[in-house]
Amino acid sequence: MSIEPTLITQAKELIDRYETISILTHINPDADTIGTALGIYTLLKQNTTKKLEIINTSDFLPQYLDFLEHFGRFKKKMDFENSLVISCDCATVDRLGIDIKGYEVLNIDHHQSNECYGSVNVVMPQYASASMVAYELFKEIYLIDTQSATAFYTALLSDSRYFTTSSVDKKVFEIALQMVELGVDTYKVAYNLTQRKSLASVRILQRALSTLQLYKDGLVAIMYVTQQDIKASGATMPDMEGIVDYAKGIACVKVGIFMMELESSYRISLRSKGVDISKVANAFGGGGHKVASGFSMDKTDINDIKDKILQQIDEIGLLNGEI
Repeated sequence: MSIEPTLITQAKELIDRYETISILTHINPDADTIGTALGIYTLLKQNTTKKLEIINTSDFLPQYLDFLEHFGRFKKKMDFENSLVISCDCATVDRLGIDIKGYEVLNIDHHQSNECYGSVNVVMPQYASASMVAYELFKEIYLIDTQSATAFYTALLSDSRYFTTSSVDKKVFEIALQMVELGVDTYKVAYNLTQRKSLASVRILQRALSTLQLYKDGLVAIMYVTQQDIKASGATMPDMEGIVDYAKGIACVKVGIFMMELESSYRISLRSKGVDISKVANAFGGGGHKVASGFSMDKTDINDIKDKILQQIDEIGLLNGEI
């Protein structure tokens, strides 16, 4: 499936109408939201008449992405007024961390839970990353250069878990090949994604693994870290990325869960091997993909949170073939 031509036309007309553009990424950013935004920013800079800003409101960005062009341009607040907002890889407005009421929005995403809050919504749940959506859209509007292709490819490689997720199909490899032919240094991208982990990320992983427990006859694995763990390890939010995959990676496990204690809440990440874990996230006010979702919950006893999640898994029949 490809992006409908009418959507491409609408997106182009929207971009053409604005001289100022604000490119927004979601809080607690990953490589997909960052890479998608940087790819778009690089392309839009080809039009020297436009004024651009690129924003993420989080305290920490994943520093292993600093090899991407214009990474240092990120700022924490939006300064432009009456600009076009381009949202990247963000299913809901609140995850942008900025009030964009009254702004026209070009919404670029691949989450099935996307609320289509934009003036134009280019949302393709079948695609493996938001960057794949952005690439397919913007190649019809701008000339894709090596720098933007590198940002888009980095995001695609990361969000597809190195081409291992269920969303990877022939089209993913066709687009990846197109990006490589545009000059992407695949070794450089892979090196930065896999060989630049912080010491703090390894220390927090060690603490999370020490809490690993199996439930439901080994079909569910749960890990967690506390505020004390986070402070002792010196970890920041980007250092938590990928921890939940260690729970899911156990042979017998169908659902992996990672719970992170924040100041006043818990952030819960869910991963699965095929079953629709987004139904659990939705039940707690969250969302995401079928096999990768998440939500937040007010702080309470961690065992109570475990019990509520396990009960919800039972109620929707996630492990008995109903979903």
